[in-house]
Amino acid sequence: MIEIIPAIDIIEGKCVRLSQGDYQQKKVYNEQPLEVAKEFADAGIRRLHVVDLDGAKAQHIVNHKVLESIATHTDLVIDFGGGLKSDDDLRIAFECGASMVTGGSIAVKQPDVFSHWIERYGTERIILGADVHNEKIAVSGWLETTDNDLMPFIEGYCKKGIQKVLCTDIAKDGMLTGTSVELYKKIMAHFPALQLIASGGVSSIADIEALDEAGIPSVVFGKAIYEGRIKLSELQRFI
Repeated sequence: MIEIIPAIDIIEGKCVRLSQGDYQQKKVYNEQPLEVAKEFADAGIRRLHVVDLDGAKAQHIVNHKVLESIATHTDLVIDFGGGLKSDDDLRIAFECGASMVTGGSIAVKQPDVFSHWIERYGTERIILGADVHNEKIAVSGWLETTDNDLMPFIEGYCKKGIQKVLCTDIAKDGMLTGTSVELYKKIMAHFPALQLIASGGVSSIADIEALDEAGIPSVVFGKAIYEGRIKLSELQRFI
């Protein structure tokens, strides 16, 4: 059964969603992210993906107080990402209640630092962020596409012990156009033991069902819930 992981993206302490990572295409859904998190928890959901979009832009953790509030007032298992660039950023994230952190750009630009995190905190607490455009890794808030191919990128970190990979298809993210099922199936065919987290494009419960049928371990989604395309009651079969 696929693991359900709703997302809360934060700008200026508010719950927002972007389209394809574009800060100019921002929509505020709730000024109190804790209220949203409590709704998820009350529905029986166990996991939460929290993204510090201010942190991603600032290149250091910003919205750690929101993280701390959610962690203190719910039992949700939180993975946190967005602008984590230093040991101090990770210390703050973990001290504020994150169970796991996701690193994307840093895994490309500062592989020694990211590898150090894997060794220090263990593979259960470190998630590799693999944001892709046409199967090329993208970094810096998706503003920059690199020459790194997705499969070798994942393979390199699997050799260092990485078990969890959050893969976002940038072209799909926030667009409500359906997910890249074939891409995720391809990843699982290469790395069958991987705890892959699919992200981007979920528009309906049917998209989640398709990922589940394809054997994808986990899925992150947000906009479909906030836009009313998926009701929390519909997720009960996966909880």
